[in-house]
Amino acid sequence: MTRPLNVSRIRKDFPILSRKVGKKPLVYLDNAATTQKPLSVLHAMDAYYRSSNANVHRGIHRLAEEATLAYEHAHTNVGDFIRASSMEEVVFTRGTTDSLNMLARMLAPSVRKGDTILVTQMEHHSNLIPWQQLAKAKKAHLRFIPVGVRSGLLDLSTLDRLITPRTKVVALPHVSNVLGTINPLSEIVSRAHAVGAVVVLDAAQSVPHLPVDVKKSKVDFAAFSGHMMYCPTGVGVLYGRSSSLSELEPVVFGGEMVREVSYRDASWNDLPWKFEAGTPPIAEGIGLSAAVDYLRKLGMDSIRAHEKSILSYAYKRLSSMRGVSLYGPSSVANRSGVLAFNVKGIHPHDVAAWLNEDGVAVRAGHHCAMPLSHLLQIPSSSRLSVGVYNTKGEMDILADSLVRAQHVFGGSIHE
Repeated sequence: MTRPLNVSRIRKDFPILSRKVGKKPLVYLDNAATTQKPLSVLHAMDAYYRSSNANVHRGIHRLAEEATLAYEHAHTNVGDFIRASSMEEVVFTRGTTDSLNMLARMLAPSVRKGDTILVTQMEHHSNLIPWQQLAKAKKAHLRFIPVGVRSGLLDLSTLDRLITPRTKVVALPHVSNVLGTINPLSEIVSRAHAVGAVVVLDAAQSVPHLPVDVKKSKVDFAAFSGHMMYCPTGVGVLYGRSSSLSELEPVVFGGEMVREVSYRDASWNDLPWKFEAGTPPIAEGIGLSAAVDYLRKLGMDSIRAHEKSILSYAYKRLSSMRGVSLYGPSSVANRSGVLAFNVKGIHPHDVAAWLNEDGVAVRAGHHCAMPLSHLLQIPSSSRLSVGVYNTKGEMDILADSLVRAQHVFGGSIHE
């Protein structure tokens, strides 16, 4: 049973939410860029540095043993959270971008001249450029699943034409960081697997907001970042089915990822360590584990229901205003907690600057999805994105601020 979130209690877990911007209370609506950190995460990292700081897997003294146990538990805990089969399937990286770049390099030997790599028209640069560059290097074809400009949905009727026996990789976002679209996976995954292609999921915008089951989705690989899920920067995850990871060769070399080394050759460590070269993000991994505990305690179904309610309210308020254009699906059932918008006659950067004067933090720009902005025929947009601590009252503060902005910059918005 889904339990309503006690948002007033949750907000007390995040110290930064008590600060002011100028004389206004902070209204933080930039969660798709990074989330704030709860005390439990900060305390977990502080405790590691205060009492167990040591490198992992390399010492037999007490501190090294404690650090190693905590770091390995973090892999297991994150794996359980996304329903991986074991900790062997959870590789810690620096973030989603690092995961996807590393994976593209590891999959490079399977791509040959004339093969196809398929992505979507709504990609974040991090899930576009690595495949773009791989296609260039291998003289492969980069193709795109189109997105409806009005609907914000992928056009799956094109799959018969786009997915062929020469398709080697299909990469897509679980949730668009601009449109908020929650993409359907089952049909795409089944079509890709039918021709022997691997499926790569950019889960940066889904893991913190939706229940994610990597086994049920049947994706081969998934990537996400800690800082999007109430954890520090500097740590992310590359999930891969153990059978898939076992077949890949590492592309980063050094300490920890080796089993034996001679002057002429080397052999690799077991999963997942063969992909974690050098000193790993130990404190950050421990923080990620604490963040997973925090999300699990709240309940992902409850988080989804809360954010859906907040976004629905924001969509209703902004869509009732004249001169405001919204992007992405009109049904909140098809979108996660992201809402990009433009206000007629006001540049998105000016919108963001204006909102900042009222203490409201939103994003402005192309949101690292420049080709999608071009497709939408807009140079940029403003974007609000919600998290577990946001409220409908904060949506009112944003909307009321936009009304005042329109009067100041010219024209009017009438609800």
